[in-house]
Amino acid sequence: MHQVASWCLSYPDAELTARLPLLRDALAERPRGPAVEALEPVVAHLLAGGPGTREREYVETFDLSRRHALHLSYWTDGDTRRRGEVLAGFVERYRRHGFRVDAGRELPDFLPLVLEYAALADPVDGAALLQEYRPSLELLRLALTDDASPYAGAVTAVCATLPGVSPPDRAAVHAMAAAGPPAETVGLDPYDPRLLPLEESR
Repeated sequence: MHQVASWCLSYPDAELTARLPLLRDALAERPRGPAVEALEPVVAHLLAGGPGTREREYVETFDLSRRHALHLSYWTDGDTRRRGEVLAGFVERYRRHGFRVDAGRELPDFLPLVLEYAALADPVDGAALLQEYRPSLELLRLALTDDASPYAGAVTAVCATLPGVSPPDRAAVHAMAAAGPPAETVGLDPYDPRLLPLEESR
């Protein structure tokens, strides 16, 4: 599921377009469950659109709106000095598990890259990393859902692979951040402004 979600949340270039029928068929062969049911409409939506439509929609959703940031540590650290240390931690973690990252490709906290790590390099540590950034994932899920984005299903599917039920609203996400992973991982009080719902930023 993590690899399919990674591709669904990646820029829809020609390579991804060629994979879409394979993604549809792979999901059809999987046992029914929340993750599969959330991903199927995303793949169907991508298949239904032409290349220009897919590319424009992706850019408008993720590149032109900080409200839908795909970089996990942006939700917890914003553009602060501390974020550089956090990004270095992602790279070190990848290296420990033999996962090579192209420095010119994307920042190491880019969600499709983290999902690829979870799918291909170390599923156990990858799932742990996603759980550490569960509040980021849930805020992204809520923002995409509020905006009726077809991409919401991909993030919903990722959350469905993790322990526990997704929180229903932002207040519950803040409570999750306060009670969840160790402070040195998330480092947030319940209403720390660095946990960015980015309500006003579009």
